[in-house]
Amino acid sequence: MTDTLSPRAILEALVSFPTISDQTNLPLVDWVQDYLSSHGIESHRFVKPDDPRKAALFAHVGPMEEGAVVLSGHTDVVPVKGQAWDTDPFEVVEKDGLLYGRGCCDMKGFDALAIWALVEGAKRGLKRPLQIALSYDEEIGCTGAMPLIEAMAAVLPRGTDAIIGEPSLMKAVTGQKGGTGYHVHVHGFEVHSSLVHTGVSAIMYGAKLIEWVNDRNAANMARTPSEIASLFTPPWTTQHVGMIQGGTAHNITARDCTFAVECRLVPGEDLDDWRAGFEAAVAEVQAQMQAVRPEAWIELEPFFTVPPLMPETDGSAEALVRQVTGDNGTHVVSYGTEAGHFQNAGYSAVICGPGNIEQAHQENEFLSIAEFEAGQAFMENLLERLS
Repeated sequence: MTDTLSPRAILEALVSFPTISDQTNLPLVDWVQDYLSSHGIESHRFVKPDDPRKAALFAHVGPMEEGAVVLSGHTDVVPVKGQAWDTDPFEVVEKDGLLYGRGCCDMKGFDALAIWALVEGAKRGLKRPLQIALSYDEEIGCTGAMPLIEAMAAVLPRGTDAIIGEPSLMKAVTGQKGGTGYHVHVHGFEVHSSLVHTGVSAIMYGAKLIEWVNDRNAANMARTPSEIASLFTPPWTTQHVGMIQGGTAHNITARDCTFAVECRLVPGEDLDDWRAGFEAAVAEVQAQMQAVRPEAWIELEPFFTVPPLMPETDGSAEALVRQVTGDNGTHVVSYGTEAGHFQNAGYSAVICGPGNIEQAHQENEFLSIAEFEAGQAFMENLLERLS
């Protein structure tokens, strides 16, 4: 029988794989699949249809019946390029009670605990099943979640409660803002700036859309927040433009202008409404451009959609996590997770995992040993309840 690895040893293995979102995660998936197989656990992989370098992995232990608790994590991590790390980011280094390494906090710490719990659950003989779901491409918009959920439904008995292990300091997070965004490419028409009235400056017309974002933010900020929105910081839906490029020279109307617009939506509001509002603004600005030069136009490319997590009334996943942790506080987050995808697929969903989100994506990312141990205690208590 293969040795049973500790959560720490599993974490060290997972971090050693540089699963940055633009690279393959298959070596990590292979390792997890081999490790589970060595303990008699059958696992399944779903290969990304348009990129065979990536795959999701899922498995089930306990009775082959519906009602499983799903431990949901992602395998990808953000890049380290341009960051000044004091240690090798793909090696777990312990220092002063902290475990440093890319993904230790977000979220290979939880993944390691989930893998450990699955092996322990198989050995202990669970009365209620336990599943693990490890996705790809979470860091580029949670795009791997729905294909994974659909693949699981085709192979495994359906689970009911999903615990998404994003860093929450082991608190039960029951609400999350949704998100969506567009890459915007404004195609203008170049003329000398002395003849600006005959050309179309992509930058100047793009600025009108950015001003639409500013106006929408101001309007949202001025509104009285809903009961759900008031739980969040800030308590309104936000829009943001973080990067912009364009132009050829100071005395030429800009032929091109590109930027990205993102929206962080409070639960209870509709992502489609935001999209419709922005697309209407784009259509209006494009009409103004084409009144000057018919060749001018605006290109939109959606680049992510993350549904919000709505707080549930008598949610079974929330109740389970509160029983396991003893946490009775009210917690919501503005960062994106895969929880909304699970909820939309009919699961009761809650976010709970070790670590502080403030460490995610940072250089010298770390997970405190105390938080990692709290995560293991959580898994021990969960297994006891499932047994």
